[in-house]
Amino acid sequence: MIVLIALAGGVGAAVRFIADGWIRSKIRTALPVGTIMINITGSLVLAFATGMVLDHGASPAWTSILGTGFLGGYTTFSTASVETVRLLQVRRYGSAAVNAAGTLILTVLAVAAGLGLARLA
Repeated sequence: MIVLIALAGGVGAAVRFIADGWIRSKIRTALPVGTIMINITGSLVLAFATGMVLDHGASPAWTSILGTGFLGGYTTFSTASVETVRLLQVRRYGSAAVNAAGTLILTVLAVAAGLGLARLA
């Protein structure tokens, strides 16, 4: 189980790296849109997987591999925090506020949506 979680984490980190680079190449802005999108999608998927375990008896082992492993490597609260501070350091206060508050609000909404979708499944 530990090996599977570790491998899934490595895959998640690689997917994050690729996705962030692709998003940055498409959307040029001071706001770290790639990190925001990655954290939103990761929150949605984790909540859906959790909901499948809670509401439909899906395997907790599957959720550990997906959630702790893949999504642990894929999502990145620490990067979001560093990017917010970097925006503050260059006096982009509005962007920093949007990044911090927007990430929090949108990821919480994504969790609610993921749990709701799992309930409907």
